[in-house]
Amino acid sequence: MKTESRTLAFSALMALLIGCAGIVATLASNSQAILLDGLFNLIYFSIALVTIKVSKLASRPDSESYPFGYSYFESLVNLCKGLLILGVSIFALVDAIAALLTGGREIAAGLAVIYALFATVSCSFTAWVMHRSQRHVSSPLVAADKLNWLVNSVISAAVLAAFCLVMLFERLGWLAILPYVDSVLVIAVVVLCLGVPVRMASQALKELLNKTPEESIAEPVRQAVANALANTDTQQVRVRMVRPGRLLYVMVHVVLPEASRLSITNQDALRARIDDEVRRYYSPVVCDVVFTADTRWAVPSCGLLVEKHRS
Repeated sequence: MKTESRTLAFSALMALLIGCAGIVATLASNSQAILLDGLFNLIYFSIALVTIKVSKLASRPDSESYPFGYSYFESLVNLCKGLLILGVSIFALVDAIAALLTGGREIAAGLAVIYALFATVSCSFTAWVMHRSQRHVSSPLVAADKLNWLVNSVISAAVLAAFCLVMLFERLGWLAILPYVDSVLVIAVVVLCLGVPVRMASQALKELLNKTPEESIAEPVRQAVANALANTDTQQVRVRMVRPGRLLYVMVHVVLPEASRLSITNQDALRARIDDEVRRYYSPVVCDVVFTADTRWAVPSCGLLVEKHRS
């Protein structure tokens, strides 16, 4: 799929399909592991509807109501995704521990295997579609969806393997441990995958709090600014940046020596050069460059980077 909206719509449809199948399979098999999988997908479907709306907003220009655009909505959606998945995981973990302490629960392994096989194939296919879409679509929303489907694939595959073991245990006559398999499976899946929603929510929260992007993004941008100003006599240069969603905001304050006065034309030319250099490393980007002779811009506590350039 070559557009963001179609990719997200496909993801939402698959989440609804697997979620509904999970609820039906839970009623038939009495498996909390399947219920966990179904709830994951139904919750993700509800958020996906909001995600599609946000993806359309993110492509709009700024407005009177939102003078800095809509990119922060992307981070907000990813934060909600992470927190909701984390909440469902903790609920499932507590329920599984309670069941384990009270003797476990019997499940219909045959029906559970059929659902787990369907879910594994469906989640893996959807993750593959998300991966293919990233060739044409550069979007943190699609990237977050891809990560979700990869986690879903792992969960479903683990559920499938466990239910196959249940059938094997039944044939071997190990009936005493069967009631505990489902609860142990839920606990294992939650513990192994708990880091994914935590990382997703943590990254989105950092973006909402205007934390500087990771060094893999920040350092090339700083270097691009330095390259653009390499032949310009400057006293200090300070680069600040934030990345809400997919959009990178770069604020550059250039402190000029008192004796150096750039004309408006030269300042505009330098702004264009800095913007071009930064776009070689990251896009989409908004680059704001301010020239000043006020050394107060050089106070170390005011920004992220202090560099001196000499022609």
